[in-house]
Amino acid sequence: MKRSHVSRAQSRAFVLVALLFLGALFIYSLASAETAKELNQRIDQKNLEIEKLEEEIKVYQSQLDSLGKQKNSLNVSLSELDVTRKKLSADISITQRKIDRTNLEISGLSSQIVSKEDLIANNLEALAGDIRQTAELERQSLVEMLLSDTDMTVVWNDFDNRQAVREKIKTAIGELRTTKVELEDTREESITLKNELIALRAKLSDQKKIVEENVKEKNRLLLQTKSSEVTYQKILVDQLAKKAAFERELRDYESRLKFILDPSALPEPGVLSWPLDSIYVTQEFGAKTGPHRTYASGHSGADFRARTPLPAYAMADGVVKGVGDTDLACSGVSFGKWVFVEFNNGLSATYGHLSLIKVQEGQRVKRGETIAYTGGTGRVTGPHLHVSLYVASAVKVDTVPSLSCPGRILKQPIAPTGAYLDPMYYLPPLRS
Repeated sequence: MKRSHVSRAQSRAFVLVALLFLGALFIYSLASAETAKELNQRIDQKNLEIEKLEEEIKVYQSQLDSLGKQKNSLNVSLSELDVTRKKLSADISITQRKIDRTNLEISGLSSQIVSKEDLIANNLEALAGDIRQTAELERQSLVEMLLSDTDMTVVWNDFDNRQAVREKIKTAIGELRTTKVELEDTREESITLKNELIALRAKLSDQKKIVEENVKEKNRLLLQTKSSEVTYQKILVDQLAKKAAFERELRDYESRLKFILDPSALPEPGVLSWPLDSIYVTQEFGAKTGPHRTYASGHSGADFRARTPLPAYAMADGVVKGVGDTDLACSGVSFGKWVFVEFNNGLSATYGHLSLIKVQEGQRVKRGETIAYTGGTGRVTGPHLHVSLYVASAVKVDTVPSLSCPGRILKQPIAPTGAYLDPMYYLPPLRS
């Protein structure tokens, strides 16, 4: 009889402990929910700020589009630099808010991870207690109790308690498994956000460097022109003459290089990915001389609209074979800041007129990796991205003595005329 009373008391104690545990868990959940609510409110606020800045950027972009259609003048050039700086500043503000938002999201996930780890620890402890309780209840078998002098009401209550404990153990094990899966998912999400945070911080650093270059460019322009429209127009005429002279020199030099194109050595069309997020072709490659465009005359590559600095991506896996800046030797006659990449598919490409270079010679790059930012360096009438494409085996970084800038030597990718290819043929189809 005494043993049954002990068993019944233990069962009641277990139920009481379980209720207390569930109550504490409920209160803890309410506190966690309140913290999560505050975090979500702060995240929502950051999202609203980002949306507002994006609307501001649309206004700046519209202003730049309008300025791009006006006649080239000192006032227009200065206005473009000013509006570009404002747009870049807004871009920086967006990136900073994305960093703040990501930090908040990581903080929320970190709290969830701690909560789930605590919940697992508490569940394991409670589960261990339940198992000990079950073992204690089952020291006396149901048959023994039935054969004893124990009151039948006590026997059946004890039996019900045992069943209840078993069900609670089963439920606890299921919840434990679910929580462990959620914990692993939360950890993976946290790692993803931390990687995103690293990328955002790198982008913020790039944007600040580009703003610094924008300010320097404006100061150089004011110093060079002495704020005089007449001086500015004279500089434009001189640069156009130098540009035309250099292009003639380069075309003559490359036309004398020996090269026989083997079409069977070229990859299939469409093997490259787009170098920009948004594509608008402002000038096509070469001229239409048959079924395909060729470099018999005309433009040496394809130009893509990029009125303000945008990330330029590797179009395939490859190796950076060179970087440089032709403006250092002879301003305004060639690529300006450039990156030359040899891809793993038999093609090579030069990215020209860049504002910021992100890679260095010898570096391996992956398709879609940011290698530079677009700009307006070199020979341009407005900011854009120029892409020249070649047969990889026929092109190399070389030096070219320039008659247009006497005594100066330009370093850039050089290829035989017949080794130039139409970038659009190897890029994805343009959507109308």
